[in-house]
Amino acid sequence: MQFGLLGTGFQLFGYEEKLQSNPLQHLFEVYIQVNKEAADDKSVAKLAQEFFRRLELGDVQALSLWQKFRDLSIEEYIRIYERLGIYFDEYSGESFYREKSQEVLKLLESKGLLLKTIKGTAVVDISGNGDPSSICTVMRSDGTSLYATRDLAAAIDRMDKYNFDTMIYVTDKGQKKHFQQVFQMLKIMGYDWAERCQHVPFGVVQGMKTRRGDVTFLEDVLNEIQLRMLQNMASIKTTKELKNPQETAERVGLAALIIQDFKGLLLSDYKFSWDRVFQSRGDTGVFLQYTHARLHSLEETFGCGYLNDFNTACLQEPQSVSILQHLLRFDEVLYRSSQDLQPRHIVSYLLTLSHLAAVAHKTLQIKDSPPEVAGARLHLFKAVRSVLANGMKLLGITPVCRM
Repeated sequence: MQFGLLGTGFQLFGYEEKLQSNPLQHLFEVYIQVNKEAADDKSVAKLAQEFFRRLELGDVQALSLWQKFRDLSIEEYIRIYERLGIYFDEYSGESFYREKSQEVLKLLESKGLLLKTIKGTAVVDISGNGDPSSICTVMRSDGTSLYATRDLAAAIDRMDKYNFDTMIYVTDKGQKKHFQQVFQMLKIMGYDWAERCQHVPFGVVQGMKTRRGDVTFLEDVLNEIQLRMLQNMASIKTTKELKNPQETAERVGLAALIIQDFKGLLLSDYKFSWDRVFQSRGDTGVFLQYTHARLHSLEETFGCGYLNDFNTACLQEPQSVSILQHLLRFDEVLYRSSQDLQPRHIVSYLLTLSHLAAVAHKTLQIKDSPPEVAGARLHLFKAVRSVLANGMKLLGITPVCRM
C-alpha cells in the first residue's frame, strides 16, 4: 500500500531530474507530501489504493514506474552499503512475490485454512479456536495481497531455492508479531522447516539528528562522522602523517558508530550521542581502533629484532596472565554470539581486551628488557592485536594501523 502512495505521489508531485540526481531523498520528500495529502483528502487515498491494485494486477505503466524506483533505490543502497563494507548476493523484496502470493492464497484455501469475513477480506485463524488476537488477514476485500501473504510466499520460495539450514529475518522490533504469525502459519500449512526460521529484532535509535533535520539518512550520518573524525584527528598533536586521512577517518568513525550500536541488546532502544561516540578513552570504537594502531606500531618498532627469540615462561606478571586468560575465552565468546545472534558479547570482550592491553602497554616494557623477555612480551601484544583485528572484522569494522 505504501507503494501505491509513492506511485500516486510521484505522479502528483514528482520531478524526473530530482529523481535522477538524488533518488532516495526525492522519493522520501514525495512520500511525506503524499501522506499528508492522503490524510486530508480521501480521493488521494483512493488513487493510491487504485495504483496498488494496478501493480498487483501487473499493469505495465504502474509496474514500470515501480521498477524504476526500485532500480534507483538499489543502486543507492549498493553505494551506501559499500561504505559499510557490506555486499549482498541478492536483492529480492516481498514485491518479488506478487504473483506467488496468489498461489499461497489458493494453497491456504485448499487446506481449509482460509476464512472469508463479512467485509470480504480473507483471514487465517492461527489458534484454531477463534481467538481474535491470533487472526491474521491475508487478503484485502479487493483481492490484493498483504505483507503477511507475500512473506509466506517468499519463505516457501526461498526454501525451494536454497534449502536453507536457517533463515534469519533482521528487522525492527515493531514486526515481532508479524513474524510470529508468519512462522505459525507456515507451521499449520504443514511446513516443518518453519522451526528453522528466526526473527532477530532490533530497537530504535533515539535522538539522532544531523544538520539536515530530524529524519536521519544513513549517508548523512556517515558523512558527518567522517567530517567530525577528521576535525578530531587534526586537533590532536600525535596524529601521524597519514597517506589517506579521509579513509582513516571513515574507518575510525564507522568503528565508533558500530560499537555504540552493538554494545547493548539489539532489542533495546538507545539514545544516540555524538559526544560519546567520539571519546577516545572508555568503551568506544575509537578506543578499539586506537589500541589496534598502537599495538601495530609496537610491532613495527621492535618486530625485526625480537620475534624469533622468545620464551613464554617469561610471561609471569599478573598483567600478562590476565591477557592470556582473556585470550583463551575468545572462542567461547564467538560461540555465544553465534547462538543468540547478539554481537554485544564480542563487543564487551574486545573492549576488555583493549583495556587489559592498555595497562600492559604501560607496565610491560619491551625496550631495555632482556631479549627473551622482550620477545615474549612482543608475542603477547601481537596475539592481542591479531584477536582484536579478527573480532573487529567480525563486527564489520576495518582495523586501522595508523591514526
